Order: sequence, then structure tokens, then C-alpha cells
Amino acid sequence: MSFTRSSGLLLHISSLPGSYGIGDLGPEAYAFADFLQAAGQTIWQILPIVPVGHGYSPYSSPSTFAGNTLFISPDLLVKDGLLKAEEIEFGAEATPETVDFRRVSAYKQQTLKAAWNRFSAGDPTGIAAEFAQFMGDNRTWLHDYALYEAIKVREAGTGWTDWAPPLRDRNAEAIEQFAIENGELIEMIKFFQFLFDRQWAALKKYCHEKDVRLFGDLPIYVAQDSAEVWANRELFYLDATGNPTVVSGVPPDYFSETGQRWGNPLYKWDVMKARDYAWWVARMQRILALVDLVRLDHFRGFEAYWEVPASEKTAIKGEWRKGPGSDLFKSLERQLGTLPVIAENLGVITEGVTDLMAEFGFPGMAILQFAFDSGPDNPFLPHNYTRDIVAYTGTHDNDTLLGWWKDTSSTQDAAQIAGARAYCASYLNLKVSESIDHVNGQCVDLNWKAIHALMESLADMVVTPVQDVLSLESSARMNTPGTTTNNWSWRLLSGALTPGLADKLAALTSATNRNYSGLINRGVFQP
Repeated sequence: MSFTRSSGLLLHISSLPGSYGIGDLGPEAYAFADFLQAAGQTIWQILPIVPVGHGYSPYSSPSTFAGNTLFISPDLLVKDGLLKAEEIEFGAEATPETVDFRRVSAYKQQTLKAAWNRFSAGDPTGIAAEFAQFMGDNRTWLHDYALYEAIKVREAGTGWTDWAPPLRDRNAEAIEQFAIENGELIEMIKFFQFLFDRQWAALKKYCHEKDVRLFGDLPIYVAQDSAEVWANRELFYLDATGNPTVVSGVPPDYFSETGQRWGNPLYKWDVMKARDYAWWVARMQRILALVDLVRLDHFRGFEAYWEVPASEKTAIKGEWRKGPGSDLFKSLERQLGTLPVIAENLGVITEGVTDLMAEFGFPGMAILQFAFDSGPDNPFLPHNYTRDIVAYTGTHDNDTLLGWWKDTSSTQDAAQIAGARAYCASYLNLKVSESIDHVNGQCVDLNWKAIHALMESLADMVVTPVQDVLSLESSARMNTPGTTTNNWSWRLLSGALTPGLADKLAALTSATNRNYSGLINRGVFQP
């Protein structure tokens, strides 16, 4: 699929400013859409909008279908008549630039329960029919998810493999009895999902009116402790108790002598193929109902994946296994039509992966931070870009651009770091004598020179993390791969995105012919 020359910003919903401890789908989300329009940007890229899992990661979710109810806006619940203004008081935030997930989770649970109580007491807002329609439209995943979450509540949050065997193994009689005894809890969980979908649909509609497209993210794997694995055990390599026999990861490389053991259960691709990939069709259909285009994380795993015995503590003793390849995407396209997919093709990419992307016209990614360590042939240098590229200064897994410049903890030696910085300064024509402080490594004009280089390139799409537009340092980093603490919590401070910044970005966008309007009217990114 080809994309019109365009540009956008990367900012997760949780990172929006606001008064309730975490970014949400309320007024600040609409204000950011306004900023994007003023800045000439037509893409809003986000991370997965599913419930967060271990370490509050959106890439380790208890569901790949459900929405993150932490994103439900209290302000909009008041506007809809489900809450009163005095019921949504959050209190002062100690650190408004970060998310306190524990406090936010407790607050949102209490607030949403209050909304449910008002709705169930008599539906004062007249949305009962809309709720019933939502439950019918999403019955393929919603009931299983609500059951899973309700059992989790009754089991004090323990993983599903530790539940009593009748519930763990989905004994029909035990499940029916549980559903009867916990019917209100199950319906309340479904109601929370309805509220998320309702607010999301309204924001998506508003973004389209502003000519902004939503760019989502779909991890290749799902978490072991998830509704999907519990409800579809036959699709994964699991033992009799539901624990995985083999898990996901990547092999040892330059960056890790033991590889990475991710731990997700692996798919039984032969079983999925026999079912015409129905589970993947439903998964892709769901994400494409929420966003306009989607990044497939770890795209290499569709061509070949690293299988690690679950008994191993590291990824060293894994083996390469053949993935579903083009067979999966042929099935998806036959059932869903052309896929607006971006392939996350970072790392060591084989010819087979490149061929798979080419077969279906999936653009890949280029990260500027990876461009300066191997000379002018480096494919991540802007002069080497082809049109079928989405170019970034960095992603959510990278340090900020200024943080990268100042980093001294790299696995490279000092000479390599110095060489990469010198090449970067030369390539981007940085004002070395005036702008680089050799004491602390700060480069004042690095960010906008980098953004300018990407915008001038042939890449059809350029996406810049908001942190780099604001020239923020490492404290604004979203995630450090391989770590489980202090991630996913960065937030944008209110007022940081000024009209002057929008004007500056709009001027650059126009000068590089990315100020494209009327996408929906010209058949691009159809909702």
C-alpha cells in the first residue's frame, strides 16, 4: 500500500497532559488534534491502546482486543451525565510530568464504578440501546474478556494458570455458574469497555474532521496471562495446566550475549491456518476499526521466529522456526481487503522478510539514531531512503535525540561514540563551535536539523516523537528495552506545545511538501 507524502507526531494517549494523573480521551486529546492540524501534521501515532500489563507496558496486555479504561475521560463522563463534577476530583499531582499508575488505577476504578452505578440505577443518559448494540457487535471477544477480568477480581489478581482447575480449564458448568453468580460484575466490565469505545469513536471522528489519521500499533505476540490465551488454548503451545512449553524471544547478538527471552507463548500456526486465520482476522479487524493504519511490531516473526524452550532462563538455546509468511497476509487481505500496515523491520532483517514486505507493499521503518555508525551506505541515512519508508528520529524504544547525543553508557567504545557524533555533526551541518558543549555533550540545534533532514528525504512518511520536537533529554524517554521499571510514564506538560511551535513545524512541513490536506477525500486512509 502506498502512502501520500505526509508527516506526523508520536505521542501516546497516556502522555497527554490533564488533571487526572494520566492522559485520556478528553479535552487535551482534542487539543492535541487541533495542534496537529495547526502544525500541518496529518498523522497521530500512538502505542497500543490496550490495558497495560507487567510493568505497566502496553506491549504486555491482558487483552489484545480490549481498550485501556485508564484512558476514559472523567470530564466526558460528566458531560454525558454519568457523573457529577464533584465526583471526579483527583487532587494535586506530585509529579505531573509522570504517571503514577497505582494512584490512577485506583482513582479510575472508583470513578468508573460510580458511572456504572448511575447507569444501572436507571440509565439517565439514554444509552442503554447503544450499550446493547456494542455488546452485540463485539461478542466474539467481549464476553471472554469480561469473564477473565471478573475471575481475576474474585481470584485477587492471580494469573489464570493458578485458578481452580474448573475455571482455569473453562469447564462449561463452572463457567456458567460463575457467570450467574457474578453477572453484575461481568456486565460492569463490559460497560467500561463500552465507555472506552464510545469516547474513542468520538475522538477518531474529530481527528478525521481535522484531517488527522490515527496510526496504531499491534504487537505480534500476546501475553501469557491474557484473556486471549485463556480462551483459545488450542492456538498456543501450552501444557496441560496452561503454561507455555516454548516462548518467544530473539537470539544472541551484538547487543546481548544471551539474546532476549520475551516469554510470550508461541502460536500454533498450523492450527490457525486450518481455521483460515480466523483469530488473526478478528484481531486485525478490531485494530483497524480503531485506527487508520497500523504498525506490526516484530514483523520478522511472521517470516521466521526464534523459539525458546520455556524451561530455559535465557534465549541462547532457541531455534529458528518458519512463520506463516505470505499465507497469513493473503488470508487477511482476502477477508479484509488491502491492509494499511507498516512493518517494524528493525534489527537483523533477512531477504525473506524483505521479500514478504515487498509482496504486500508494506513500508518499513528507518531510525535516524541508527544512521551514523557505519559510513555513507548506512540505510538509515536520509539520502538512502526510498519512498516506502516511515522515517523517525527515534521510537518509543529509543532515547530522545538529545539523550542519545549525551549518552555515555553505550556498548560502543568512546572512539566509536565520538566518531558517530562527529559524522552526525558533519552530516546535519550542526554549528559545532557554537551549539555543542563538549563538557556535557549537549547540541542545541541537533533536533531541528535532524527533523529537517528527515522531512527533506524521499520517505513518504515522517513521524517525530513529541519529545524530539520539544528538544527534551533522557528524562522524557518512554521506554528502555530490557528493563521493567521507570517506563511508560512520561507525560507532556500542559502548554508545552505552543502556537509558535506549531507555526515552526507547519512552515517546515510546507517547505518540504508534506503539508497535504484532503486525505480522506482523495481516497487515502479511508476510515
